[in-house]
Amino acid sequence: MKKIAIIGGGLAGLLSSIQLVRAGIPCVLVEKKSYPFHRVCGEYISNEALPFLKNLDLFPEEFNPPIINRFQLSSVSGRNCFVPLDMGGFGISRYVFDHFLFQKARALGVEFFLNTEVETVLFSDEKFHLKAKDKNLEADVVIGSFGKRSRLDNSLDRNFIKKRSPFVGVKYHVRRDHPHDLIALHNFEGGYCGMSNIEDGKTNLCYLTHRDNLKKHGSIEEMEKQILFRNPLLKDIFTNAEFLFNKPEVINEISFETKAPVENHILMTGDAAGMITPLCGNGMAMALHSSKIASTLVKRFCNENSFSRGMMEEMYIAQWKKAFAQRLWKGRQVQRLFGSDTASNIAVTLAIYSRRVANAIIRNTHGEVF
Repeated sequence: MKKIAIIGGGLAGLLSSIQLVRAGIPCVLVEKKSYPFHRVCGEYISNEALPFLKNLDLFPEEFNPPIINRFQLSSVSGRNCFVPLDMGGFGISRYVFDHFLFQKARALGVEFFLNTEVETVLFSDEKFHLKAKDKNLEADVVIGSFGKRSRLDNSLDRNFIKKRSPFVGVKYHVRRDHPHDLIALHNFEGGYCGMSNIEDGKTNLCYLTHRDNLKKHGSIEEMEKQILFRNPLLKDIFTNAEFLFNKPEVINEISFETKAPVENHILMTGDAAGMITPLCGNGMAMALHSSKIASTLVKRFCNENSFSRGMMEEMYIAQWKKAFAQRLWKGRQVQRLFGSDTASNIAVTLAIYSRRVANAIIRNTHGEVF
C-alpha cells in the first residue's frame, strides 16, 4: 500500500487528505501551525465549489455561512456601483473552515504532525524523503499545499521565489453593518480592499497594497489613514467598524508569478501551484478544485499498476492548466484596472455603463462548476 504525504494543511491539503483516506489510502499531513488559526485570505468561496463540497458532505452548513450574490465596486475617489453576481458564493473564515475540515480529516484517520515545518524534500529510488527539524518521513507520493510562499519554495529552488514581489496582504475581522449578500471591492492608490461577511455576523476585511505605501508611511495604521482613507467609503468603514483582532494578520511578498504545478515530482495544489489575484475572489474555490484533480490522479496511481508516476504527473499538469491557467492570466490582466485613480474610475464606468463588460470580467475570472 502506497503512503501519501501532504505538506501544508490549508484547504487543498485537508480536502486531499479526506478524499484519499476515504478511498482507503494511508495519508499523513504535516502542518507548521496548530488549528485553529487565521490566514490572510478573502474568505469567500464561489458556488463553483458547492456541488463538490456537498457531495463530500463537507459544506459547513452548521455555521450558517452568508449567501453572497451582489458585488460592489468603488474607485479611489469613492465613486461606486453594484453588479449582480450570477454564480455567487458564500462566506466563511479560514479559522472556522480549516478547523472544521481538520476535525473531519482526523476523525477519518488522517495522521497529523502539527507544529512541524518540512525543511527539505528529496526524491530518490521512487521514494520521497521529508525532513523536518525533529522528524523524518518517507512517502510514495507528496502533495504540496504549503500556500503562497514557504521556506520549502527556497529549498526546491522554485523560479518564482527568486523574484521580489511588491505586494503585502493585510486582514482584519470586524463588526460592521455590511449587507450579508454583498462582496465589495474598494480601490485605493496602490491597492484594493475586499469586504464580505462570514459566520457569526462578522465581516472579513482584507486588502492588498504595494510595499512602497507601507515603506513611505512607516506603519500599517498610518498607511491606512494616509492612503486608504482617501477613498471616503474606506474611511467610513475603518472609522466606524469594530475591529476584532488585537493586530492585523499580515503576509509579505505575495507573488502572482507563474508557478509550475509539479516540482521535483511533488503535485502542487492551491496557492502553492499558482495564486489568482485576490480581486477575483476565487482562490479558495481553486484550492478545492485542485485537491479534487490531484486526489483523483493519486488514487489511480495507488490502485492501477499500469498508471505510472510519469503519467500521473503529465495528466496533473495538463488538467491543472486546463482548469486554471487561463483564469490566472485573465486575473493578472484584470488587476491592471485596479489600484489607481484613473484605472479604477475606468473600471467603475465600465461596470455602470456596460454591464455586459462587467459581467464578462466576473465570468472570466470564475470557473466552471466541478
